[in-house]
Amino acid sequence: MKISELMAGVEATAKTEGKKYDLLSGFHIWTSNEEAQLLEKLKDPVKLAHLSEHDQVRVQSLIRKSLVTKVGMKDPTVVANEKP
Repeated sequence: MKISELMAGVEATAKTEGKKYDLLSGFHIWTSNEEAQLLEKLKDPVKLAHLSEHDQVRVQSLIRKSLVTKVGMKDPTVVANEKP
């Protein structure tokens, strides 16, 4: 079920505005142990080409999960999001 479907009957007022985010407070994105270790290593931006092939595959998985952002097209830099 989409969040928009959950919120369809809720009127947006100052009183209910904060409650929309309460639905997502317990939301957790599952990561494997290897992905969690890689997120720890990605505290600072790093060039994708400087990572091993194995780590590059893990980074692509983290990008799909929106835990990591790829910046640039020609020589992309990988940036870990602040809050996994």
